[in-house]
Amino acid sequence: MRITAIYPGTFDPITHGHSDIARRAAVLFDHVIVAVAANPAKAPIFSLEERVGLAQTVLADLEAVEVRGFDGLLAEFATQCQANVIVRGLRVVSDFEYEFQLAGMNRTLIPSIETIFLTPATQYTYISSSLVREIAFLGGPIKDFVHPQVLSALSEKCKKTRR
Repeated sequence: MRITAIYPGTFDPITHGHSDIARRAAVLFDHVIVAVAANPAKAPIFSLEERVGLAQTVLADLEAVEVRGFDGLLAEFATQCQANVIVRGLRVVSDFEYEFQLAGMNRTLIPSIETIFLTPATQYTYISSSLVREIAFLGGPIKDFVHPQVLSALSEKCKKTRR
C-alpha cells in the first residue's frame, strides 16, 4: 500500500524547520504533499503562488515531495489528494495544545486519515515563520533560518515595505 502524507501549513516563509519536517516525512512515507494554505486570515506577506514557488525551490531535491497550494478546508484537500496521513510539526510544548485540537477536529472531519506529529532537529526548534519575518523586517540577520532563495525573496519584500 502506497502511503501519502500531507504536510499542511502557511509557510510564510518556509524555514529550515519546515524543510526539516518535510525531509523527515519523506523518509517515512512514499509520497509527501507539502500543502501550502492560502490562509488569508493570517495576512501572509507572500502570495500563495510565491509561497508555493519558494517551497518548491527549497524542497526540489526531494523526489518523494510535491508542493501544492490549496484554499479551503484541509479535510477536503486531503481527501482530494487521497492522503492517508496528516503530518504536523511540533517545535515546543506550547504547540501541542493547538495541534492536539486540530488533530481532533480533523479526525472528526476525516476519520480515515491519521495525524502524526514530528519534531524538527534541535537546532530548528526555536525557529518560526513569524519570528523570521519580524527579524527580517527589523533588519536583523536571518540567513541561518532560511534557504538562500527565501532570504533573497524576504529581503526584497522588506525593501519594498520600507519604501
